[in-house]
Amino acid sequence: MPVQWAGLSPELLLAVDRDGGERLCAQLERQVRDAIRSGRLQAGERLPSSRELARELGLSRGLVQDCYAQLQAEGYLVTRVGSATRVAACAQVKQTSEAPPRNPAPHPLADFRHGVPDLGSFPVSDWLWATREAARAMPVADLDYGDPRGSSALREIVAGYLRRVRGAAADPAHTLVCSGYAQGLALTLRVLARAGVRAVAYEDPGGPGTARAAADAAGLVAVPVPVDESGLDVGELDATGARAVIVTPAHQWPTGVVLAPERRHELVEWAARRDAYVIEDDYDAEFRYDREPVGALQGLAADRVISIGTVSKSLAPALRIGWLLSPPALTEPLTDLKNIADRGSPTLDQLALARLIESGRYDRHLRRMRTLYATRRTALVDALAQHAPAVRLSGLAAGFHAVAHLAPGTDEETVVNRARARGVGLYGMSACRASGATDPPQLVLGFGNVTDRGIAEGVAGVADLLQPTSS
Repeated sequence: MPVQWAGLSPELLLAVDRDGGERLCAQLERQVRDAIRSGRLQAGERLPSSRELARELGLSRGLVQDCYAQLQAEGYLVTRVGSATRVAACAQVKQTSEAPPRNPAPHPLADFRHGVPDLGSFPVSDWLWATREAARAMPVADLDYGDPRGSSALREIVAGYLRRVRGAAADPAHTLVCSGYAQGLALTLRVLARAGVRAVAYEDPGGPGTARAAADAAGLVAVPVPVDESGLDVGELDATGARAVIVTPAHQWPTGVVLAPERRHELVEWAARRDAYVIEDDYDAEFRYDREPVGALQGLAADRVISIGTVSKSLAPALRIGWLLSPPALTEPLTDLKNIADRGSPTLDQLALARLIESGRYDRHLRRMRTLYATRRTALVDALAQHAPAVRLSGLAAGFHAVAHLAPGTDEETVVNRARARGVGLYGMSACRASGATDPPQLVLGFGNVTDRGIAEGVAGVADLLQPTSS
């Protein structure tokens, strides 16, 4: 479908050579003809009016009209009285492209992709309201580049919110706004590398792909450290010699365990003793069901913990808004790197988020989403109990994913591939392990972006794959 340019006559890049031997009208005809043949002008696309094109090129309108008339006669253009001149539907040369599949894949029953919130529940009306309010009240000075750390209004509100809800020791002066977790982690690792850190540890199972890629980009070595029922094994961490570690203490990704109180204190003591830093990924702490809220690790040691949070899980990944709670010693180098990276995140979006939180609409949205995810969690538990009762679930106390434990000897990869052939997206734990091991066989089931009906139909559709095979 061609782009339908709105407003006045659309611009078109053409050039005329008044010193060449070719007539000006012939030059125009050739360039417009070539633009259509090459696909630069699509079938149905509107051309500038003869008056506007003549004015832009410094030519007479009659010359441009003659050009359009010739190309119309050749079948390249169509003109109707009272309407714009457009590229003829039959004029464009077909571009070589991959043929569409003869039998398109059927609509999937369900996709249990983890890490994705319910995208259809994004509070569009609230976000539009917050954006309008922010734009209306925004000082003209805020249209400049501003502070690389981010809008002072958002930093004040985020710091206050994290103190209230997460028990963080948040100071607006040491809070930086970033473009999501990925940028926050990249900036942090680059600063630590400049400070002499050579290796960063990460949880295993966890996010090996993300950790390794970010470490490689910063020139660091990424080292896996095992996780057990109490969270990260601090003794194993100490043995690696790393001076930085990435953790998810409130709801470990992907096992769902909470970092035990004694491990929290061990981790803080390790950081002080090793002159090391803890990078806290506070990725879905807003969503909890069967347990008391757990405060941010950063509240125990603000000088040793860099806490990274975002609205990717609470609102939508597309917003690309996050924040860093920085130890005072790292704030200046982090700010310098952020300034070099992009001179700061988009200010209007920051002000809109600040208004959303300040107004109470953000809290209201979170309460609504907790109820929705709790309902979907129940739907997943019920569907497995009905169709695959031998499958045990864990990690359900918070967030919107769970771990499904398959029977010993089950081929995880085979289950995933066969389920995909049936239109059900399943994802193995092996992708979360540093070694890629498929034993013990487990699935990470995300239910954030799947409806109750989709959950029931998806589980029913692969129930036989999840059941233990009889010997």
